[in-house]
Amino acid sequence: MSESWRVGADGWIAAAEKIPSPNFDPRPTGEVVSLIVIHAISLPPGQFGGDGIAALFTNRLDPSQHPYYQAIAELKVSSHFLLRRDGGLMQFVSCDQRAWHAGVSSWKGRERCNDFSLGIELEGCDEVAFEDAQYRALNRLLGVLQAHFPITDIAGHSDIAPARKTDPGPCFDWDRITPASPR
Repeated sequence: MSESWRVGADGWIAAAEKIPSPNFDPRPTGEVVSLIVIHAISLPPGQFGGDGIAALFTNRLDPSQHPYYQAIAELKVSSHFLLRRDGGLMQFVSCDQRAWHAGVSSWKGRERCNDFSLGIELEGCDEVAFEDAQYRALNRLLGVLQAHFPITDIAGHSDIAPARKTDPGPCFDWDRITPASPR
């Protein structure tokens, strides 16, 4: 595995395009990362390739650019990673910090999933299949993260917030991720 695809001492992966988000804070003292949450996002909804996601995660989303942005421009959210449609990797928050990706959530009886998880966004939506390049990059990233942290579970956003979220959605093929982990 290339050194650039390892989690550095600072919690950043050198291979990733680094776009620091202000939307993070320290994990609770003694908290260990044990969960990876897979999400899907596209901004504007159903459109790929723009800078809307990075703008949202860095509090620079211009509400005049799209009607949908008016409702979300004031959100303070982030994720650790984003995998573009071509498999490109972006990182917004150090793995050592708590990104604000899960919201009100629960996994196996534990509330506040942001405290003990890493968030991986895939550029996508419920209606469109994900790209082969995304699955390849996701599997590589999962291997890197599982080698660095005591990950016990991989779940979808819909698994930790089923009343609120549907992502990564019905077009995400869970059988294509390896190493596979029970959801």
